[in-house]
Amino acid sequence: MNNISIPELYGSYVFTDAVMRERLPKKIYKELKKTTAEGTELAPEVADVVANAMKDWAIEKGATHYTHWFQPMTGITAEKHDAFISPTDDGKAIMEFSGKTLIKGEPDASSFPSGGLRGTFEARGYSVWDCTSPAFLKEDSSGITLCIPTAFCSYTGEALDKKTPLLRSMEAINIQALRILRLFGDTETKKITTSVGPEQEYFLVDKELYNKRKDLIFTGRTLFGAMPPKGQQLDDHYFGAIRERVAEFMKDLDIELWKLGISAKTEHNEVAPAQHELAPIYDDTNIATDHNQLIMEYMKKLAPHHGLECLLHEKPFAGVNGSGKHNNWSLATDTGKNLLDPGKEPHKNKLFLTFLLAVIKAVDENATLLRLSASNAGNDHRLGASEAPPAIISIFLGEQLEDILNQIEIGNLKSSKSETSMSMGVSTLPSIKKDVTDRNRTSPFAFTGNKFEFRMVASSESIACPNYMLNTIVAQSLKEFADELEKAENFDDALTKLMQKTLKEHKRVIFSGNGYSEEWVKEAEKRGLKNHKSVVDAVYSMLEPKTVKMFSDFGVLSEIECAARAEISYENYTNKLLIEARTMVDMVAKQIKPAVISYAKIVADTIVSLSSVGADDRVEKELLTSITENINSLDNAYKKLVSNISKVDNISDIKEKAFFVKDNISTTMEELRKPADELEMLVDEKYWPFPTYGDILFYV
Repeated sequence: MNNISIPELYGSYVFTDAVMRERLPKKIYKELKKTTAEGTELAPEVADVVANAMKDWAIEKGATHYTHWFQPMTGITAEKHDAFISPTDDGKAIMEFSGKTLIKGEPDASSFPSGGLRGTFEARGYSVWDCTSPAFLKEDSSGITLCIPTAFCSYTGEALDKKTPLLRSMEAINIQALRILRLFGDTETKKITTSVGPEQEYFLVDKELYNKRKDLIFTGRTLFGAMPPKGQQLDDHYFGAIRERVAEFMKDLDIELWKLGISAKTEHNEVAPAQHELAPIYDDTNIATDHNQLIMEYMKKLAPHHGLECLLHEKPFAGVNGSGKHNNWSLATDTGKNLLDPGKEPHKNKLFLTFLLAVIKAVDENATLLRLSASNAGNDHRLGASEAPPAIISIFLGEQLEDILNQIEIGNLKSSKSETSMSMGVSTLPSIKKDVTDRNRTSPFAFTGNKFEFRMVASSESIACPNYMLNTIVAQSLKEFADELEKAENFDDALTKLMQKTLKEHKRVIFSGNGYSEEWVKEAEKRGLKNHKSVVDAVYSMLEPKTVKMFSDFGVLSEIECAARAEISYENYTNKLLIEARTMVDMVAKQIKPAVISYAKIVADTIVSLSSVGADDRVEKELLTSITENINSLDNAYKKLVSNISKVDNISDIKEKAFFVKDNISTTMEELRKPADELEMLVDEKYWPFPTYGDILFYV
């Protein structure tokens, strides 16, 4: 690391703007930049020149293959590698890569989730170059491959990926936000982009121990496990000194990410033992989405090099904190202005307040949609569990902004609370400026100075969905604001009335208290805020007429694309839970039962031996009774789970199947786990068939 020049390393595996300026003719470079900035169509002759330059750059770096890198609705990325090689008539070969090949690929579309958009016999799909996200190189044991970020659609044009609706939503919010800026007299701004800084939480566990747990291998989480004597009670892991083995992993991860131009900035231990976090610097949302996919991929890829396994599941271990992905979302102009920056006197910043109220309105009107966008089956174990934001969507604004909104409501907007100095009470320590408001870690959607932090996003999922949801619902609010203000005779009066009306209708979603408390659950119900405890309960929001109309009007998703995503949500939930249930059945039948029976025989034999010599055998009999009671309970729950799993195949409707799994399979899994965890505490650890929580969480 000492010999590495980070400025030279950073972005060295990326076809950056600097590389393009150097390698492309000025005219071609300007045409490409015009396409990325203004969305104009790229001419074939421009694409040919770009493709040739990209190929030459990649080959000079050692690349032999290229791939259209896309993000299907599996939640991970996909790629099909093709060699640059092209045979010639004289029996030799040349290295070719055309503009046509750069722009369009044809991966098989039949084997990816489509929600019914494509039949299994309808195979053709297209990957289309996203020139707004730079191409990059990936290096592994097979060599170096040029990766071209693309969108992915079916033969009939429907989006089969997560990137396409994200790009569409970015165009939608740009158009509507520009309308607002023009009303405020801004004629300079040409483009508005959303930017994101996603914080990624993850666990690192010993690879050998991981390999001994079928549940971790098949599902990414432990389906059985009693809590060890120590968990996270002392908070001694949080921000603690990073262990050397983990630090070495983090160092290698940083280097690989920096090569890819990913600004891995902050890393630290998280609250739970064996848990950690990485946070990058903000970037345009589509690029940040690509980068977050690469961050997850490289975490999984590099961990085994250090004898570790990276767990991205939202709840790998019961009883300790799970992992989330804090999605820090903001709006910025091409002139460098953050539209969510309140400034020193927010009460005078009417433009900021307009965007703030648009977000409040959007979140309140589409809370269930946001709940859906942030979740999966794994997140159901985490949300509302006194470790993560509750499943109830609310917004934290802080004292300063709440005070300003109160002034707006009563029609007396005149002041902003200002920063104050704070002394630490030690003469050698300098006084510091105290922020105008505290933070609230229990809020699912919190304003944190110049951005909104959507804190409930699932750690293993792509951030594309929550961000295209956010972009679209805010675009809808901005459109309604612009429609009303553009026809106003007196802009200032109309804006004041609009602010008051919006606040009156949507202030119910603003909450600054303890989101973990039972009091808030009751208060939220009084306010009419929904508490969807499972992702399955929120899927309906994707099919509501108002949702379909909104997505269709903005061209983000068609009606059939909305229906497809709802079906995929039901399907993913069902499949993940069934894999977990079948894994539990397998572990109980092949590992837990045999181990417990073997140990029970040893205890029984001991009782016989003690009894034969007249020794006291009360402890052994109590132990055997406890083992017998729990293994009977285990067997009953096991048979019930097997029976419920068999019933799923008889349900044809995908929605009905998902709810059956939630209401029957999931609950029976909990029934099965309880006696198994009790047995772990009763059986001699030499006989327990797989590593325990104590082994896994503290062995890194």
